[in-house]
Amino acid sequence: DASSVKKVSIDLPDSVPVPAKERKDSWSLGDGQAPEELEKPIDTPPLSTLLIEKPQSGTVPVGDITFVAKVEAKDLLRKPTIKWFKGKWMDLASKTGKHLQLKETFDRLTKVHTFEMHIIKAKENYAGNYRCEVTYKDKFDSCSFDLEIKTEQSSQNIDIRSAFKRSEGQEDAGELDFSGLLKHHQEPKQQDDTPEVDVWEILKNARPDEYEKIAFMYGITDLRGLLRRMKKIPKEEKKSEFAKKLEPAYQVDKGGKIRLVVDLADPTVDLKWYKNGQEIRPTPYIFEHKGTQRIMVINNCTMNDDAAYSVAAGDEKCTTELFVKLPVKIIKSLDPVKTTVNERIELECEVSEEGAQVKMKNGVEVPTGVRSRYRVKCEGTKHYLVIDDASREDTGTYSVMASGGTSECHVQVDKPLKIFQDLQDITVRLGQPIKLHCEIYPGNVPGRWYRNGQLIQPNDRINIIHRNIHRLEIESCSLHDAGDYTFVPEGYSQSLSAKVHIIPPKVHLDSLNFPDNTVVIVAGNKLRLEIPISGEPAPRVVWMKGERVILESGHRVRAETYGDQTSLTIDVTERDDTGNYKIVLQNEAGEATASVKIKVVIPDAPDAPLVPVVGGDWCSMTWEAPKYDGSSPILYFIERKKKQSSRWMRLNFDLIKETCFEPKKMIEGVPYEVRVFAVNAIGISKPSEPSKAFIPLVTSEPTMLVVDDVTDNSVTLKWRPPETIGAAGLDGYLVEYCLEGDEWIAANSELIEKTKYTITGLKPESKILVRVKAINKAGASAPKTIQHSILVKEVIPPKIRVPRHLKQTYTRRVGEAVNLVVPFMGKPRPKVTWLKEGKPIEPTHVSIRNTDSDSIIFIRKAERSHSGKYDMKVQVENHVDTAIIDIQIVLPGPPQSVIIEDVWGGNVALMWTPPKDNGNAPITGYTIQKADTKTMEWYTCIEHYHRTCITITELVVGNEYYFRVFSENMCGLSESATQTKKSALIMKEMQLKIPEYSDRDFKEAPKFTQPLINTFAIAGYNATLNCSVRANPRPKVIWMKNKITILDDPRYRMFSNQGVCTLEIRKPSPYDGGMYTCKAINDLGEAQVDCKLEVKFTFYELMHRGVPLHLIDKYMNEAKIVEQEK
Repeated sequence: DASSVKKVSIDLPDSVPVPAKERKDSWSLGDGQAPEELEKPIDTPPLSTLLIEKPQSGTVPVGDITFVAKVEAKDLLRKPTIKWFKGKWMDLASKTGKHLQLKETFDRLTKVHTFEMHIIKAKENYAGNYRCEVTYKDKFDSCSFDLEIKTEQSSQNIDIRSAFKRSEGQEDAGELDFSGLLKHHQEPKQQDDTPEVDVWEILKNARPDEYEKIAFMYGITDLRGLLRRMKKIPKEEKKSEFAKKLEPAYQVDKGGKIRLVVDLADPTVDLKWYKNGQEIRPTPYIFEHKGTQRIMVINNCTMNDDAAYSVAAGDEKCTTELFVKLPVKIIKSLDPVKTTVNERIELECEVSEEGAQVKMKNGVEVPTGVRSRYRVKCEGTKHYLVIDDASREDTGTYSVMASGGTSECHVQVDKPLKIFQDLQDITVRLGQPIKLHCEIYPGNVPGRWYRNGQLIQPNDRINIIHRNIHRLEIESCSLHDAGDYTFVPEGYSQSLSAKVHIIPPKVHLDSLNFPDNTVVIVAGNKLRLEIPISGEPAPRVVWMKGERVILESGHRVRAETYGDQTSLTIDVTERDDTGNYKIVLQNEAGEATASVKIKVVIPDAPDAPLVPVVGGDWCSMTWEAPKYDGSSPILYFIERKKKQSSRWMRLNFDLIKETCFEPKKMIEGVPYEVRVFAVNAIGISKPSEPSKAFIPLVTSEPTMLVVDDVTDNSVTLKWRPPETIGAAGLDGYLVEYCLEGDEWIAANSELIEKTKYTITGLKPESKILVRVKAINKAGASAPKTIQHSILVKEVIPPKIRVPRHLKQTYTRRVGEAVNLVVPFMGKPRPKVTWLKEGKPIEPTHVSIRNTDSDSIIFIRKAERSHSGKYDMKVQVENHVDTAIIDIQIVLPGPPQSVIIEDVWGGNVALMWTPPKDNGNAPITGYTIQKADTKTMEWYTCIEHYHRTCITITELVVGNEYYFRVFSENMCGLSESATQTKKSALIMKEMQLKIPEYSDRDFKEAPKFTQPLINTFAIAGYNATLNCSVRANPRPKVIWMKNKITILDDPRYRMFSNQGVCTLEIRKPSPYDGGMYTCKAINDLGEAQVDCKLEVKFTFYELMHRGVPLHLIDKYMNEAKIVEQEK
């Protein structure tokens, strides 16, 4: 029934193995599987039905055999393609020849293609598996078959021991000696009492390495022939435990169900299941037994179930792979279709994955056979169901189902409606009648008229007639009558439509013949545009530019309308006339608009040029491009004149496109002006405004202007001459000053030639700004101004005069008084601050007193905690000077321990460890004392001893002694001494055998014990570089500067005394700075040390050379910072 509801579902079988080449779309007919049928095993559907007769497996002795395949060609437009394979990959088409022939025939009556494969004189190596594949467009079919070659097994009736004995005169028989066998058959054997032995069975059960032993045992000499014969004996295949193994691969959707089935040959054998090599537990898997079948069921498959599975029966194992796919979703749903009988229907859907299995149903499964009216197509992810000749029975609801969704659509197939005369599109003027009519069969079918989708009801103005010809008449049309008209016959899905267009007013811009309706005109010309218009009744015309309406009574710009045309007139065009002009037509039929673009082209004049640089007889000028270039490339030419003259002279006759130029050949000291013209294809612009007057040879500004001195009523300035001085020379300098906010005042009434000047008569505590100009015949240069204001107040930068003895480390013993006086200078009174190790000094420990000219630091009783570096800072306004005083309070501690190492004769060997506390000064020696246990009076044995071990001699035999050791540094002995814990008893002398010692070899290669140190030198004062070297024999010492040996140079003196090497540099200059190297060489080797020497200037040397004070101050401060960091 056409009105019945029909469902389509897409089901992907859960447990069907999906080989790689079988992923095709299958369209099946039916209502789907019932829930109880899901547990049943589902057979894989055939690929196609191309082969109506398949080649059959065959067994043949050595000889000929033929395999036949047939394909029905009733539904095929051309011959299918066939391929024959042996095994998996060997294509037999390339092997045809003497033993293999391929033949093809076609029967026109039965329309059957016959394909034959002839194997001639088949040999044993021809046996195996063969495959036949047939392909036609998107259809594919294949068939596998086996060929078995039988050979006569005569080995059981042959006496192997006589057969494989070598014949006389033969080196290697290699095969059975049939002549010998015939002799054996003709001459009967003599009866042998020895029991018969089946050597073949012995060889079959033996290992290959035992063949030679067995042949020797039973008298077989032709071992090679025996081995060849053994290879030809067919091997007995071991019986498999599986009657049916797992498929190579399975595929299931995520959330689906899968059944893995094996069939056992012996149902009693033990069976184990594995996943990725690990044995599977029952949960969550289900194991079933059905006769000889063993089934593993996986419900609700997840991505974790995507793995390799294997099953082991006894010693045999078979494996498979399970692929879990995500649910296939429907991306594009089915669209409803309305059509008539005998038309073509195509339903299209799109899924999320290529190769997905999709089924469409229409109540029952859609038949998709070769002779079916239904055809299915698959193009990537798109699936189609095509019905070529639709009938009324195809009406229904079609649905497509996938594992991830469902889509439905309704297909309506109606009887065809014959249309004798269709509705025609019409165009009418406003107020004219509208007549629409059509003729259909059957003519007595009523229908409905629609305008823009709304039903039309008859009234006084609208008349509708339904007879053989269906009519719609409107007496006088209005604007609302325009639109899409549709006539729909009752009972049919077809409809007839037409468009009714009411003619509105129109502007005909085609007559302008201008590209993009753009009119280009040169400024100053007259413009008149005449544009045709149409409309019924005659429309009202309005010209507009922007929001401004152009009137007919305009003076320079006016609009006029005459009948069927309108015009715009501009008497003298200007650049402001450029823009979009809008034409608006209005009447009862509607409104029409159009736009015309008018472009008035002329370049603007450039801005006044700038003259940034002026030379001796030339200058450099620049300018900005015009704001409006008239839509054409711009070029320039330049004119020049003297300021007092009115005659302009053109400088370049070749136009330039750059916005810069250098006028030359000007007269010194004469003021000039320049201007620029812009030129393009349209014309020449107006000249630019003249530049500011300039005079060649104006000197540049003075340089390095600094304040040399300030008093309570004067300021002294210093500067350097200008970098550029014109050819007219320099007449002098003009110094000007001003109070903050006031006008500039000339300090000198006459020009001065010196580069130093003192401004006098200033008020104390006032702040002034100062500038200097260089003057010559061309005029004054740009002023050089000091950036910051100057306070008129005498300021002497602070300077700390550190005494000579405080420039080094100041050392005192614990308990002594420290009284240091550090003088300084500065005005007004400087501010003095003291810090110790970056922290403020506590006044309870150290007393500090400051005056106008010095600072005193006093410590009544020095302690170890007073040691450290004291930072002194003297500040006058923004000027700062610093100094560092290093104070060391020293007191050495006693040695840590004294040990008696040995006692012999009248001698005692002592050893001690250096003190833990050296008292802030290096240990310079030790004092050793001894005391007799009888008197315990201490006597000094040795003083100023440097080592930590000693031998005390000339001790009295029989006495017992104690020893103690004092440590000593630059401040004296330690307060206490360390005494030996044990005493030394001087025993009676014993005769000792003095061993003989060999003389020590004191030869050694040079080695520097004290390297060179990077140092600074003051220019003009001698500098020395020192290092020490140890070597035997005495080395040769070479001095180098920057890797170049210093030879007879009077500026250098070299000394070497007791291994101490000295290089003296007489009055070095900055050029003497660099890398110095001392190199020592003897027969055993060489060594070298390097250091870097930097030569600095003194304050007076820099002043003598004329360096400005602010640069000297900066240089000296940087030098102090570098010295402090080092």
